[in-house]
Amino acid sequence: MPVIRPLPPELINQIAAGEVIERPSSVVKELVENSLDAGATRIEVDIEQGGARLIRVRDDGCGIVPDELQLAVASHATSKIGSFDDLEHVASMGFRGEALASVSSVARFALTSRAQGMETAFRIEVDGGKMQAARPAQHPQGSSVEVRDLFYNVPARRKFLRAERTEFAHIDDLLKSLALARGSVEFRLSHNGKPVRILKAARDESAALLRVAEVMGEDFPAQSLRIDHAAAGLHLSGWVGLPTASRSQADSQYFYVNGRLVRDRVVAHAVRQAYADVLFHGRHPAFVLYLELDPAGVDVNVHPAKSEVRFREQRLVHDFLFRTLHEALAHTRAGNTGLPSSEPQAPMMAPSYSMAPPSAAAVSAPAWPNAFSQSRLSLGVRDEPMAGYAALLGEPAHAPASMAFPAHVPMPEASEEEAPPLGFAIAQLKSIYILAENMHGLILVDMHAAHERITYEKLKAGRACSNLRSQLMLVPLNVSVSAKEAAAAEEHGDALADWGLELSRSGPSGVVVRRIPALLEGADVAQLCRDVLAELAQHGSSRRLQELENELLATMACHGSVRAGRRLTLPEMNALLREMEATERSGQCNHGRPTWTQLSLPELDKLFLRGR
Repeated sequence: MPVIRPLPPELINQIAAGEVIERPSSVVKELVENSLDAGATRIEVDIEQGGARLIRVRDDGCGIVPDELQLAVASHATSKIGSFDDLEHVASMGFRGEALASVSSVARFALTSRAQGMETAFRIEVDGGKMQAARPAQHPQGSSVEVRDLFYNVPARRKFLRAERTEFAHIDDLLKSLALARGSVEFRLSHNGKPVRILKAARDESAALLRVAEVMGEDFPAQSLRIDHAAAGLHLSGWVGLPTASRSQADSQYFYVNGRLVRDRVVAHAVRQAYADVLFHGRHPAFVLYLELDPAGVDVNVHPAKSEVRFREQRLVHDFLFRTLHEALAHTRAGNTGLPSSEPQAPMMAPSYSMAPPSAAAVSAPAWPNAFSQSRLSLGVRDEPMAGYAALLGEPAHAPASMAFPAHVPMPEASEEEAPPLGFAIAQLKSIYILAENMHGLILVDMHAAHERITYEKLKAGRACSNLRSQLMLVPLNVSVSAKEAAAAEEHGDALADWGLELSRSGPSGVVVRRIPALLEGADVAQLCRDVLAELAQHGSSRRLQELENELLATMACHGSVRAGRRLTLPEMNALLREMEATERSGQCNHGRPTWTQLSLPELDKLFLRGR
């Protein structure tokens, strides 16, 4: 057997570097986070050759006293924690004391710092793990770290570096994410001596939104909702993109926990569920969200790069995020979003949302007094799906209230100032689209998609207000599941029963299904149970039953809505517009497609090269 012996410190640091330092952007992350922990208000990052040749980070933080310079580069030496209790309440970005030791073991490293109140700065250099004595240097208050020739002594790692442009793109993305986390700090980035990005410190809400626009795109503020909600010791703030501003990739999603950018499955699941009813298949929402909670409620010491966390109250966090975002998106209605402008200007303030109880006026009919505000829509739809739905709920079969419309309603006399958001109908195009005029210009509405959403929301409201019926299975069904899922069935049995799914544990890895929701008759019961229990086991909650019911209601709404090719009268078209303004999530149909769009007068003028 080989002899057991301790590893030399240089090799220990290189092994640690393999976990923490993946590429140049990893170095930038560790150094900038140290600057933030030092209280810096200005951070400059200079890069050469994508970071392979040089990474220099300068800040105006508190600095390091000369006696602690060598200790700052030593392994597992830090000023941020000193006991296990400190580790349980970490509030700083760094805390392990590994970053500088790891970086200095795989590069030519230099640290220059002048502590607050000191007249002289000092510099220390480390080459391949060999440290030199500190010597006086010229430097303003703060610190500078230079990392040259990254991985020069680890050729195998250097071979894995990508092209210069690719590595710098990773650094740029990283700096943008850090800038979103700390709006009060100024960030400057240069590459090969050329300034690339300057992000000024944000002193107020308007400046903070400007920074968000710089990172997310200038259209994002006008196409997002402002979130600010607190409950149960949790506070969520930030901006979430409207469903119509979704993206083909999940590349504009920033979620911060106590100022730390993280990727977390609980968060991702909650956000995905919140958008499930409004997002087109395969699309991803854009958001910048900040979750604040007691540091003791989150464990940040679960990943070498600190990019993952573990919540101690996982289910509470999941439900809080889902309900906050779900309610915010539910209050979006067609016509209430900001109008994009072709003129250069500061970003529009995003519509704000908080979960205060709505007033009676907020949930009543539209506030614009006209003949259509009390009208109902009758479009000659099929009522078979409605009758089937009513039978499942044990109610008399009838069409919903939205389907009784008076035959003739006079057109109102309205000026532009009194026009509602979606304006007044002026024509129908190809029996598919409604054309309307509002104070901004031209509105186009997909009448089937819009009516589908209206009908769907009314069906959901009817479902929520009715007693849920369940159906006893003729023969109880045995379903094989994992031991963890069987335990979840036992733990959440009462909650499942409230949804009409009655099951009990039949052994270490099995459950017996006795009742299912009547609305889901004909579904694959075994697969349904596995899906529900898998989510309960992993996240502590599941909406699979509700999602399946919503899918069925969406199908009913699709069949029960006005079809393309149907000619509508002007009163019917205006009634549909007023219903859209009063219906939650009416900006998208049940499948996530947009229901309306606005063409402003400047946009129309541009089409015809018309000056004003």
